[in-house]
Parts: sequence; structure tokens; C-alpha cells
Amino acid sequence: MSLRNRRAAALPAKLSRSWLLVNAAKPELFAPALASEADSVIFDMEAAVPDSGKEQARNNVVEALNSGMTAWVRVNGIDTDHWAEDLSQLSKTKGLRGVMLAMAEQPEQVAHTAMRLQAGTPVLALIETALGLENATEIASAPGTFRLAFGTNDFRKDTGISDEPMALAYARSRLVIASRVGKLPGPIDGPSLATAGEEEVHADCRVTASMGMTGKLALNVDQVEDVNKGLSPAEDELAWAKELLEAHAAGGAIGDGSYLPRLARAQKIADLADSYGLWNA
Repeated sequence: MSLRNRRAAALPAKLSRSWLLVNAAKPELFAPALASEADSVIFDMEAAVPDSGKEQARNNVVEALNSGMTAWVRVNGIDTDHWAEDLSQLSKTKGLRGVMLAMAEQPEQVAHTAMRLQAGTPVLALIETALGLENATEIASAPGTFRLAFGTNDFRKDTGISDEPMALAYARSRLVIASRVGKLPGPIDGPSLATAGEEEVHADCRVTASMGMTGKLALNVDQVEDVNKGLSPAEDELAWAKELLEAHAAGGAIGDGSYLPRLARAQKIADLADSYGLWNA
């Protein structure tokens, strides 16, 4: 029987706010992660695992996905010695939700990854380098790309950019625009520090949301509920949307040229509130 949180399991991945990365070398963490409020869970076989532990980590993931668990998996980059075997083994599993491709830099890398998996398996393209960012629009439009994600730590190592929001604003904007051009859901932002507390996570989420990104990676299971809250419509937005939709349903008159866009915004907020179960939260 699957251990997945029922609410999260029913949520379409295109709406996932929190994406929890779990070290694939520590299978004892799989069940708690899946039972958590994380919208999506990613078993991480790449950054969290040294080369000497790759095979065992892969075995852990394959066993879990064939034993009732369902999750996304971060696979190693296409230029590594592990990529092909990662995909060969994952393609045979029952519980694979999709894969995150590390170090995505070219659109064909996503296409080649998707071709090695069962038909229709979605691929998250993790943009972690300057070259990946330059090719973000093409990557977003590549066959198999489901959503873009921002690997902030490796991107900063590659470029020398600081972690200040202003310094990373251009990169975040590029991913948002590329996602729109590729007709993808909003991109997934990089994680807060694993040690970050509630206030810091909420502050980071305000940056994420202000840039137009709609998801965020998480390194700590204790942060996922803060991420979910930070990337959901706020209480005042919910109240505004409910009031406008009720007035419209009652026959409220169109006031000016901004009415229909505001109505569409209110409906979007209402739809998200339904999906996230916020009306009675």
C-alpha cells in the first residue's frame, strides 16, 4: 500500500508548490517524506549521493518504487557515467511519477531522457548553469519537458553570483518567461537553506512568488508546510476573490475595462484554493 499523503497524491504536479528532495542513500527517510505535506517528493540520486554510493542509492529507489511507493527521482546528469543506468532501472519501476534531470543545458538532453523512460513520463529540467539559462526557452519547448526548476546553488557556483534576490532576479525572470513561452506551469525555485526557520522560508517564498515562480524545492521536511503556505493565495486574496465571484454570480455590473481581468484573476485564485483545500483551512 502506498504511504503517500492522500491530499498531496491527488494534487496535479503542475500545481505542486513544495518539492521535497530526499537523500536516496537514506531509504529510512522515504516513508516520512511521502507521508508529509510535501506536494511532491523527489528521491535524490544526484547531488545528495557521492559516486561511491550511486549504485546503492539507485537500488534503494528502485526497491521503493516497486514496493508501493510513488515519487519523482532526481537522476544524474547526461554527461555522467550514471545517467544511462539510472534511466534503464527507473524505466522498469511501477511507482515513478517523473524524473528531474540534473544539469540540463540543451533541449536534446531532455528529449533523450524522456525517450529512455516509459512513454509520457514527465521530465523536470533542472537549470543549474549559465549555459542552461541561456537555452532555457528551447529547453522549455523540448519534447518531454514538464516544468523548469532552478538549481540556485550550482548556478551560483557556475556564475559567481551572490544569493541576494536582486542578483538572481534576472535568472528567475528568464525561467518564468521561458516557461510561459513553452506553455509550461510556473517554474520551481531553488531551496532555502536546510537550516532555515519559518520566517526565513516565508521571506524566501515572497521572493519566489514575486518573481512569478509557483513552486520551490525544499531540503528539509520541516519546511514543506511553510513553503505550501508561502506559495498559496493569502487570506486577503481569498476573501477578495470570494467577494468578487459572489457579486458576479449575483449579477454585478461590469464597471470598467479592468473588470474581466480581475474576474479571471479571482477565478484562478478560487481554483487554486479548491485544489489546495484552502477554503476551510
